[in-house]
Amino acid sequence: MILDRFKLDGQAALVTGAGRGLGRAMAVALAEAGADVAGLGRGAQDETAARVRALGRRYLPLLLDLRATHAADLSAVVAQVTAELGRLDILVNNAGVIHRAPVLDYSEQDWDDVIQVNLKAVFLLSQAAGRVMAAQGRGKIINIASLLAMQGGIRIPAYTAAKSGVAGLTRLMANELAAQGVNVNAIAPGYILTDFTSALHADPQRAPAILERIPAGRWGDPADLMGTVVFLASAASDYLHGAVVPVDGGWLAR
Repeated sequence: MILDRFKLDGQAALVTGAGRGLGRAMAVALAEAGADVAGLGRGAQDETAARVRALGRRYLPLLLDLRATHAADLSAVVAQVTAELGRLDILVNNAGVIHRAPVLDYSEQDWDDVIQVNLKAVFLLSQAAGRVMAAQGRGKIINIASLLAMQGGIRIPAYTAAKSGVAGLTRLMANELAAQGVNVNAIAPGYILTDFTSALHADPQRAPAILERIPAGRWGDPADLMGTVVFLASAASDYLHGAVVPVDGGWLAR
């Protein structure tokens, strides 16, 4: 049965930024499909943990600030997940930060912080998880890119650069790891209403302009990513490599 290929029973997933927003929705989606979940973040994950455990799945909270991590720290995270959950089959690189300022005024510190979390940590964690997955002959790495991997945007130069880099890294890792049974793909969310975008959603000028361009006629909800992440994590996507899948209400088609 085709629906059986979407099941994640007996698998273990690591989701960064799992404490809220998109990360929480995707962690819960993976648990609903049958996976145990490790959530990595720098804040409380109580609600995510409660929702995953209510489904009868294990939840492992890991406290780590990606703004100050190195390769050894992220290798240790992967080792802890495999030790405590017994395996690692799925990695979702969701955690991100954003700083908004005009390009001519953008600070070096803001640039470094955004690139560190949104690109460097994605590479290092994917590398560590990829080693485990390649050794076992299977695995799924799912990166969270952005519409800004295809467009420039305004007032977010480091974020645009990082998400463009995530899309490129997704393709490169797919090229190198596909033959070892590891799928590397990305989701490019559109304008999703979370804490991350609340200021933009409240902007009396930009919010109506954004909404006017979305063919679906609404901003997205974190739940709109749940089906896509389960598909990319499951056997149903075994022949999909290097794709950047927009979940954007039709924004890019406009």
